[in-house]
Amino acid sequence: MGRTLVELFYDVVSPYSWLGFEVLCRYQHIWNIDLRFRPAFLGGIMQATGNKPPAMLPKRAEYLLKDIKRMAKYYQVPVQISQDDFKRVLGTGTLEAMRFITAIDMTQPQYVESLSREFWLRFWSQREDISQPANILAAARQAGLSSELAQKILEMISSSAVKNRLKETTEEAIKYGAFGMPAVVAHFNGEPHLFFGSDRLELLGSVIGEKWLGPVPSPKM
Repeated sequence: MGRTLVELFYDVVSPYSWLGFEVLCRYQHIWNIDLRFRPAFLGGIMQATGNKPPAMLPKRAEYLLKDIKRMAKYYQVPVQISQDDFKRVLGTGTLEAMRFITAIDMTQPQYVESLSREFWLRFWSQREDISQPANILAAARQAGLSSELAQKILEMISSSAVKNRLKETTEEAIKYGAFGMPAVVAHFNGEPHLFFGSDRLELLGSVIGEKWLGPVPSPKM
């Protein structure tokens, strides 16, 4: 049997996307899958589908605060969250960061995984404003890019090519049925299967015929 293509549509503004990202990164070395990162823009998905940030509902925000802390511990991902973060997220955009990741995906895709992780660390663990050029460049250097390459990529994010690619990827997620993130699409038996959320990866494994070994599986020997 051939390898199953699994696409992960994500935005670093989403802590649940970080959880799903890390688990899938672990399973790409265990399951018979080809994992493809699809940086997209959550704001565009929300607007197109009429969805709203879940934390806008006070009781849901109260629950999310507890849920993300529990999930972070269980998934072993260093998400740090407090009540103030909901306001910070609404007031601080990640569009520039997602355009930067998109530009990397277009030119230097080998850095997408490390760069995405670095943006999540800075946004959710260090509460850094990743819309600022200096912070974007610092994240890029930490992810392994040279200063020269990082500056070149930063200059690309205002180009129509990068903007259009991010828009097209976002629209592709919507066509698959996405209404939020993370959106995972597995191409199996000739059709796409959409899974929403970081807590549906066990079901993903069941559908594609792979064994779920928990969120922190032991790598194959």
